[in-house]
Amino acid sequence: MRFARLRVGVIAALVVFGITLTACDAVTVTGENAAAPTITENPWELAAAATSSGTSGPRPGVPDAPLTAENGDGGAIDRLSLNAIADIEEYWKAEYAKTFPGTLKPVSRFISWDAKAPEQKSVKFCRSDTYQVVNAAYCSGDHTIGWDRGVLLPEVQKKYGAMAVVMVLAHEYGHAIQGQAKIAGFLTPVLVQEQQADCLAGVFLRHVAEGNSKHFTMNMTDGLDGVLGVTVAIRDTDPSDPDNVHGSAFERVTAVQLGYNDGAAACKKIDRNELESRRGTLPTTFEIEDEEQQQLPVDVASLTSVSQALAKAFPIRQTPKFDYSGVVKNCPKVTATAPVSYCPTSNTIGTDVRTLAKRGASAGEDEVLSDTVAGDYNAFIVFVSRYMLAVQQDRGLKLTGADTAGLRTACLSGAFTTELSEPSSDPRLSAKDLDEAVSGLLSDGLAAADVDGKIVTSGYQRLEAFRTGVLDGERACLTKFA
Repeated sequence: MRFARLRVGVIAALVVFGITLTACDAVTVTGENAAAPTITENPWELAAAATSSGTSGPRPGVPDAPLTAENGDGGAIDRLSLNAIADIEEYWKAEYAKTFPGTLKPVSRFISWDAKAPEQKSVKFCRSDTYQVVNAAYCSGDHTIGWDRGVLLPEVQKKYGAMAVVMVLAHEYGHAIQGQAKIAGFLTPVLVQEQQADCLAGVFLRHVAEGNSKHFTMNMTDGLDGVLGVTVAIRDTDPSDPDNVHGSAFERVTAVQLGYNDGAAACKKIDRNELESRRGTLPTTFEIEDEEQQQLPVDVASLTSVSQALAKAFPIRQTPKFDYSGVVKNCPKVTATAPVSYCPTSNTIGTDVRTLAKRGASAGEDEVLSDTVAGDYNAFIVFVSRYMLAVQQDRGLKLTGADTAGLRTACLSGAFTTELSEPSSDPRLSAKDLDEAVSGLLSDGLAAADVDGKIVTSGYQRLEAFRTGVLDGERACLTKFA
């Protein structure tokens, strides 16, 4: 976020072991004094087999799929990849015609390579050499899917789990579907194609979560959160880069959740107009040259400015008191949350400014495949969330319950975030602020805590609540999380 602008992705290009990592693309051949928040059991469970505490990853004892990859080594990554593709293909063979025209034409070939291998051992994929290529992709020229078994997929599995590898390949298979489904063509913007592929991956992941995948299971906590983690990691990291194709972390998570929640029909609706409508006034690029360097300092002056914007967007009958000397101590029947707390008895928001400022500082974002998006709004969103507890008290709503008050808090915080994107807002949302909020909600969920710091276990659920607020506003928050 910044004043009269609050400065409040797999990654397009980074170096892993000295090798260039490019994002997973479809390749088209053409010519402190307070208690820390506590996690509660996730109450949001699917009607079928998905649970918060179940296993996530390959099912033990299930024979490998009878698929082979050209140039494969028969190792664990290739087996994981081929089992994933087998289940993805089986699902879409059965479901494709329910939404899309014609009959699915399955992917014809699979190619595996090791980006660390010497040049003489590289192979051709999509008419290009795979020497030092750290990627997974779909090639429309010959209807093939290829992946790097040496660097990319092992790193994805190490950081985010086996289901994150499944997510990567489900995304690539989504690219194989969209052309024949006639939802994307030569003139379709690449970003729209990427959103569709994320959405189609989300459709398949719901199938896994419901217990219907032959080779995999996925729980609603670390399993699904790992999927979202790699989705955030493989994002467009520079909003001003004209070559951006994948979308922001917020946009990628939104697309996955559209497919997961609403099925393939939702993916069919994603086009240029739908994406522009969904974006609304939300910033997607930096408006001035040094905008990213103009982040608001997380200090009393900035917090005061944000509190004034909150009072304007969400007026309440009794404006809360703001104490910047620390969290509220000795609040009756309430466990204070750090670094910002709300005491309903005294109607006071207490902030440990120094600790909150540390949250907004850069840390960990330079790691390979990092789902950390550092910046000021990762701190400000926590401050905003405690004001939203005061809003709920003003509305006569309960402030306890991770699955009610906590998620309602995250949702209302999302609604306010959209208010900050309006041209007249000061301070005003900046590109990357949404991703900073997404990163914080996925990692620890402080902005989704109830008044006692209780947080639902599932990062997916926390992000779904925030997304609802951003896209649908206050009324949807009060209805969905009644």
